[in-house]
Amino acid sequence: MRISTKTLLAAAVLAVVPMMANAESTYTTGTGTPITASARLDFQITVPKILFLRVGTGADFTTNAAVNLISFNVPAANVGDGSPVAATAGSGDVGNGTVTAKVVGNNGNVTFTSTTLGALGNGAGDTISYGQIGTAVAALTSPTALPHPALVDGATSTLTLTPVTGKVVNRDARWTYTYANSAVAAPGTYGGVGVNNGRVTYTASMP
Repeated sequence: MRISTKTLLAAAVLAVVPMMANAESTYTTGTGTPITASARLDFQITVPKILFLRVGTGADFTTNAAVNLISFNVPAANVGDGSPVAATAGSGDVGNGTVTAKVVGNNGNVTFTSTTLGALGNGAGDTISYGQIGTAVAALTSPTALPHPALVDGATSTLTLTPVTGKVVNRDARWTYTYANSAVAAPGTYGGVGVNNGRVTYTASMP
């Protein structure tokens, strides 16, 4: 059976007609003044719940497994004399003991914590308290700098970050760590990369 071009065209038009019904339109005619026509559209935006935490190396809204090491070398002439010791040049993503810190959440208050497993040890039974490590907080881009939760031996320290407007928390800062060096400690290397209680875990959570 031969199908004509006109028949195919008519079938194509009929196939399109149901889709045309999905859009609103108004056709107006008449002699009055004025005449109007209107059409409407509906919009919808779906935003997921997000929570982002960065301490050290990383980029916004990406996952990075790098863990920075903050290292202090105490000069022999200054052991325990109370003069603060700056971190080494390679410490932190910024250097010299400074790290970039950021928390972003979009569902209300964010609980922000730091946790240690205990005082820093040297593997020989000697310890240095995390209370000897100070943190200076400097503003970065947010109007209110991200505070640093205190470092406590074998415990968790907690802060609550509240939204400035709506439900959004967006806080950042640069944290610079120093060693107080306020008491003479036994020789050795205290802490380290995942050993001797050398790791601090920062955690952010929200509803």
